[in-house]
Amino acid sequence: MRRQRDGVELIASENYISPAVLETMGTVFNNKYAEGYPGKRYYGGQEFTDAVETLAIERAKKLFGAGHANVQPHAGAPANVAVYFALLEPGDTVMGMDLSHGGHLTHGHPVTYMTKIFRFVRYKMKDVETGAMDYDEMRRTALEVKPKILLAGFSAYPRELDYAKMKAIADEVGAVTMADMAHIAGLIAGRQLRNPFDDGFDIITTTTHKTLRGPRGGMILTREAELGKKIDKAVFPGFQGGPIMQMIAAKAVAFGEALKPEFQTYAMQIIRNSKHLAAFFMDHGVKLVTNGTDNHLMLIDAVASWGIAGGEVERTLDRINITLNKNMIPDDQRKPMDPSGIRLGTPAITTRGMKEGEMDILGNFMLRAIEQRGDDAALASLRSDVTAFCQQFPVPGIDRHC
Repeated sequence: MRRQRDGVELIASENYISPAVLETMGTVFNNKYAEGYPGKRYYGGQEFTDAVETLAIERAKKLFGAGHANVQPHAGAPANVAVYFALLEPGDTVMGMDLSHGGHLTHGHPVTYMTKIFRFVRYKMKDVETGAMDYDEMRRTALEVKPKILLAGFSAYPRELDYAKMKAIADEVGAVTMADMAHIAGLIAGRQLRNPFDDGFDIITTTTHKTLRGPRGGMILTREAELGKKIDKAVFPGFQGGPIMQMIAAKAVAFGEALKPEFQTYAMQIIRNSKHLAAFFMDHGVKLVTNGTDNHLMLIDAVASWGIAGGEVERTLDRINITLNKNMIPDDQRKPMDPSGIRLGTPAITTRGMKEGEMDILGNFMLRAIEQRGDDAALASLRSDVTAFCQQFPVPGIDRHC
């Protein structure tokens, strides 16, 4: 708790949950097995689990304009895998974004077990200076490989995808459209980024933490209820056992918070902070992949910017209580554990109440640390400055305990 209070959290996939969500995760719903779905459980005594899960489902549907919601996935990766199992036969093809261009492990990286069962074909950006995707090449590839699923989504891509173009390609080859919005779910719920359902996408998978600011878990949404019923069977009993009911209760609380008008203000500020920090870095000669951002995150080429690898930047900033993560850049020639880049984002610091002015302060802290990385005394002084700065911005659910 002290580390989170006294430090700056810039990992793009992390956030701070509200006291209400935090408290709900620790309730006696933990004590109850609830295998099955509301009204169709395998054990008795489900009066309140049914009520809570139904509430989470209805709030999720309202939040994203979905026809069906499954709130049982334990995380984002199992949500993706459950969709594959629901819709694919062994050997079927999925098209997803290449990991080094911003995609996720579950979108077809060779190290995952899914690649032993299904065939994954990966697409990339055509221009890393702007982030533009090559939709013409995507169409040519889709016509050739005939994917069963065309997958949109990412974990380190600073721009917004054109869902309408992807939907048109999928329709041409008879593919189901799936959007993994784990990173940007809160920005979609907050009406700041486009909802894939508005462009006709069939399925959305997501985590419930990150920008959505809920408990750690997953969720699957479908535009049409009938497809959702098929996916339900893949989640349980096909892939998971009993749902984690205290987490589902916490999801219901988080979805209720995200339905409030102030959540839209929060989502808007995340993007304002991200764009402002990106502009600050570029004004100081830092090389950003795609030269900017449209969402909550940015990717920096550390080698091009400072002549050092991303891991060294991560370790240096750790020493002054600023946390981010090393990350591969497009077509990185370095290894994943020693990549050329770093990834950072603004959801957590926005939750603490930081705005554009604070982005300049944080940017200066970071640049000074990197410039003085060999000076222990300078880094110790900067660490004290960062701690004093952070004390101005309480962390929800933490400060009362410290």
